[in-house]
Amino acid sequence: MSRRWIAPFLEAIAAERGAAANTLAAYERDLDHVADWLDDQGRDYSDAQRDDLERYLVDCDAQGLSRATRARRLSAVKQLYRFAFEEGLRQDNPSVQISGPGRDKRLPKTLSVEEVDRLLDAGAAHGRNEADQTRNACLMQLLYATGMRVTELVSLPIASARGDPRMLLVRGKGGKERMVPLSPPARAALSRWMEIRTDMDETARATGKPVSNFLFPSRGKAGHLTRHAFYLLIKEFAVEGGVSPAKVTPHTLRHAFATHLLANGADLRAIQTLLGHADVATTEIYTHVLEERLRELVMDHHPLAKDG
Repeated sequence: MSRRWIAPFLEAIAAERGAAANTLAAYERDLDHVADWLDDQGRDYSDAQRDDLERYLVDCDAQGLSRATRARRLSAVKQLYRFAFEEGLRQDNPSVQISGPGRDKRLPKTLSVEEVDRLLDAGAAHGRNEADQTRNACLMQLLYATGMRVTELVSLPIASARGDPRMLLVRGKGGKERMVPLSPPARAALSRWMEIRTDMDETARATGKPVSNFLFPSRGKAGHLTRHAFYLLIKEFAVEGGVSPAKVTPHTLRHAFATHLLANGADLRAIQTLLGHADVATTEIYTHVLEERLRELVMDHHPLAKDG
């Protein structure tokens, strides 16, 4: 069964690209879904043809799956077949000429500056004790100041934060590293949290317990605060800050970071670097901000745009 191709394919992209566990899990889900559909058709990856794969995409459309989901699944299939062809598992690639549905150019949900301020205040006030409140304040300030992905944030090593840094070294997708600057409020929040983290380490050493290497440690298997735990936290901050929880996820803070920078004159290429986007095309979803700013400039300053 060519379903067996999936495991070595995942191992290959993990080794070659340094793909994260979440990325590998997403590939596996998509490829398993396609394999299940092919099984129902009496086919598998080893003998499926171009028309089989095109019928699969039509069926996904009929089920009401979004264009983004269909595009993602086709991308996974294309990469699996490229791997199979290069490894000699198939002598042809039935997916090579299939055009994808493209992705929706939907605007990412974002937050106003006022809403972000309320979230930051709520985070700093939330917690059972001073340590929790200081940690939560640091999490929120770093997230909004840097536009980090939530996985990058919660897995930060404590070594990256020593010495009152003005920049943080972040390890992103595919193991790529980038430097992100810290705002004064973020540096202050980080400094306060580092004082508590230093005390935690000293207490651990004094009692013979292991010292965590993470900036935001936890007792869980990962050793650090998880994405899911932070997702739940930020929903609580939204409720306490009077911001609709439906609008708030860690990723909306990343969008707010990019949107607010662009609205205040930042360059799109600079935003690409700060967000860790491999391709500026990914960053271009934020160009609505640039278009709005240009429209305001014309309406405010062009002589023909003024009344009378």
